[in-house]
Amino acid sequence: MVTTAGLPAYPWDSLTAAAELAGAHPDGIVDLSVGTPVDPVPDVVQAALRTAGNSPGYPATAGTPALREAAAGWLARRHGVEVDPAAVLPVIGTKEFIAWLPTLLGCGAGDVVVHPELAYPTYDAGARLAGATPVAADGLVAVGPGRVRLVWLNSPSNPTGRVLPPEHLRKVVGWARDRGAIVASDECYIDLGWQGQPASILHPDACAGSPAGLLAVHSLSKRSNMAGYRAGFVAGDPGLIAQLLEIRKHAGMMMPAPVQAAVVAALTDDEHADDQRARYAARRARLWPALESAGWAVEESAAGLYLWATHPGLDGWSSVQRLAEAGILVAPGAFYGPRGVRHIRVALTATDERIGAAVSRLARLAAAA
Repeated sequence: MVTTAGLPAYPWDSLTAAAELAGAHPDGIVDLSVGTPVDPVPDVVQAALRTAGNSPGYPATAGTPALREAAAGWLARRHGVEVDPAAVLPVIGTKEFIAWLPTLLGCGAGDVVVHPELAYPTYDAGARLAGATPVAADGLVAVGPGRVRLVWLNSPSNPTGRVLPPEHLRKVVGWARDRGAIVASDECYIDLGWQGQPASILHPDACAGSPAGLLAVHSLSKRSNMAGYRAGFVAGDPGLIAQLLEIRKHAGMMMPAPVQAAVVAALTDDEHADDQRARYAARRARLWPALESAGWAVEESAAGLYLWATHPGLDGWSSVQRLAEAGILVAPGAFYGPRGVRHIRVALTATDERIGAAVSRLARLAAAA
């Protein structure tokens, strides 16, 4: 189905019936279908927001020096990436940036935007909004006709949790630079590597020490439970950042000043992020074996907020139905591309109590099998 704007129908709208079925469970729904945080915003972030609440003037589109320095400091401290603070730009939630980047870069008819075969739907939507052609391709040699303007990477991946090693990132960077294309790497799950440390596209091992033609997109939603703040940033090629800044100034794309202060507090405090990571690790350790005992095989899932699973006797939508009957709502893998039709994506973003409920219900499914 295609909407009047030329976009596919919003996938999650098709989960309504399954959500109603799961919601009819006597003990209530366990919603594992979306990656929205459920734990509190850290106190240090809330305090910074309150302190900066009296902000009557317009904020700077470029962000405060403190924000840019905090982002650069976090990249260096946690991910071994050195960037000039001037090459950092705050964005009003990374979904907004992902959706509009092809337009901001001037992509249009005849241009190709490449994204992973299993991918967050907004990469495709952003290309369509710009009038460009989205192409789902993990093997870049198979991209086909058209001028490739933008290549999206997503490591760790949503939905699969796959992590791209530095040598793969290097190949993509080289391929794109040979063709004058930009590489944008969505790295919003980079702090949630469970089996090894994910690498940024801006790490020297991935880009040969040069940010030319590269953009790394980072979110505070997952690390710091700030999805409601709509806070993220992009860093990389100074020339591209300057170009994006100029356009965003004209368009009035400004992160609110209190949110900028909250971002500084979040990026300069690692303790709360480590605590949140530990919560997700504990939930993952409970859900993974529970799914497997009930008949689902968990694949990939080396990082991120999701378990990517398949059942030998069910396709993805049938798995959604089976779990909804048990009061558990998950997302079908088909939302992320044709290669996901036999899979489901199971989010770790539920309270400990709801995770416990899911584990109990999966145990009953296992016993009934």
